[in-house]
Amino acid sequence: MIRFYIALWAAKFSQFLLRLLGRKGTYFAGKLAIKLCPDFIARIGRPKTLIGVTGTNGKTTVSNMLNDVFASWGIELMNNRYGSNVNAGVASALIESAGFNGKCKKDIGVLEIDERSARLIYPYLKPDYLLITNLFRDSMRRNAHPQYIADILTKYIPKESKLILNADDLISSSVAPANDRCYFGISRLPNEPEARENIVRDVRICPVCSQRLVYDFRRYNHIGKAHCPACGFTSPSPNYLLESIDFDRALMSVKESGETNSYKLVASAVYNIYNALSVVALLREMGYPADKIASAFDSLKVVQSRFWEEEISGKPLTVIMAKGLNAVACTRSFDYVSSEPGTKSVVLMLDDVFDEKESSENIAWLYDADFEFLNDPNITQIVTVGARSLDSKVRLLIAGVDESKIVAVTNEKEAADKVDIAAADKIFLLYELYRYDSAVAVRNQIAQRMKEEL
Repeated sequence: MIRFYIALWAAKFSQFLLRLLGRKGTYFAGKLAIKLCPDFIARIGRPKTLIGVTGTNGKTTVSNMLNDVFASWGIELMNNRYGSNVNAGVASALIESAGFNGKCKKDIGVLEIDERSARLIYPYLKPDYLLITNLFRDSMRRNAHPQYIADILTKYIPKESKLILNADDLISSSVAPANDRCYFGISRLPNEPEARENIVRDVRICPVCSQRLVYDFRRYNHIGKAHCPACGFTSPSPNYLLESIDFDRALMSVKESGETNSYKLVASAVYNIYNALSVVALLREMGYPADKIASAFDSLKVVQSRFWEEEISGKPLTVIMAKGLNAVACTRSFDYVSSEPGTKSVVLMLDDVFDEKESSENIAWLYDADFEFLNDPNITQIVTVGARSLDSKVRLLIAGVDESKIVAVTNEKEAADKVDIAAADKIFLLYELYRYDSAVAVRNQIAQRMKEEL
C-alpha cells in the first residue's frame, strides 16, 4: 500500500505542476503512477457504477454522448473525455477523480477504452457495463484482423461485466459468450438495398461450422442479418430494435420490452444512428426510464470534432472525421457524402500524421476503402491534400473518377483556395483523426471564402 500511495501522491503532484504550466496532463500522471505501482489501476478507488465503451469505430462519439446525457441530469462524472483511452489515460482519469486517500469522489464513471488495451486494463478494472460499438478491420499495423481483436476481448473482458452489443455485427456480438448481455440493432429501413457491396467483408463463413453464411440483409461490410443453412446459426435478436425513422420529424422508433419509444434522431448517418441506439440500450439497461432518456436526447449532438455542419451564405459546409488507415470508417464517410442530395465538392485530408513523421506510411488500406462511392456524377470536384495526395488521386482514378474532377495538393494551405465554391451545392471536408487542427484551419479558410464570394 505504501507503494500505491507514493504513486498516487506523485501523480497528483504531477497533475498540479502540469496545470501550473498550462498543460492538460491527461496521460503523464497515469503513466507515472503505473510505472511506480504496476497494479495501480486495481488499487485506486473507482466509481460506484463504471461504464466502459470500446470498439473499432464510434467509441469516442458514444462516450461523449453518454457524458452529455449524464451531465444534463446533473450527474458529476469520472471520465477520460479529454485524455487517452489506453491504460495510462484511464489511470489519469481515476487519479483526477480520487482524493489523496485514493477513494473516488464520483458515483458514475464513463471510460473510453482502446480495444487493444484489454490485457492492460480489465485484469485490474472491471466495468459494470461494457458497450462494444463494433469490430472492423482497422490499421493493419496495429489491429490485424477484427477476429484477432475479438479474441483479445473475449480473453480479458471480466466475467462480471454486462455487455451491450451490436446484434448486426457478427464479430463483436460474439465476444465473451459466457457474459450476461443485451443487443441493439436496426431493421432494414425503406429504400435500403438488400445488399450493399463493399470491398471488405470479414464475415463470410459460419463461426460454428465454417460453411458459407447467407446474408438475409447486408447494410454494409459485414453489418446486417445472416444465417447458416447448414447448422442453423443466426444473428442474435436485438433487445432494442430500431424499427423505423421519421426523417421529417427527426425521430427514431425503438422497440424494447414489448413497447415502442421515440427518441430524437441525433444524426442522419447510419453509423451515428447505431451510436445513438447503443446509448439508448445502455441507459435502459441501467434502469433509466425511456421518457427521461428521450428528454436528454432532445439536446444531444454528435461532438463537433467528429461531425460539424454549418450553413454559410446559404450553402452547407460539413466537416467529417474519417479515420486514416481505417478503410471501413473512410468508406462510411464516402457513402454518406455520396448519398447526400445536390452537387458536391469534397476535400480529402487522409494522410496519417504519425506515419508522415516516420516517413513510412502504409497505403495498402486505400485499396480496402470504397473510393468507388466518390465516383458519383453529383460530386463535381475532389481535392486531395497532403504528402500522400497523389496516392489518393491514383485510388480515385482506379475507382473510375474522371481525372478532370481531381485536384491534388501537398500543402494544406493551398487546399481551401482550390475548392470550387460556386460549382457545388454542398462542400464536404473529410479528415484523418489526428488532422483535426489542420482540418479546422482549412475549414475556416473555406468558410471565409464562402462569406466573401457567395
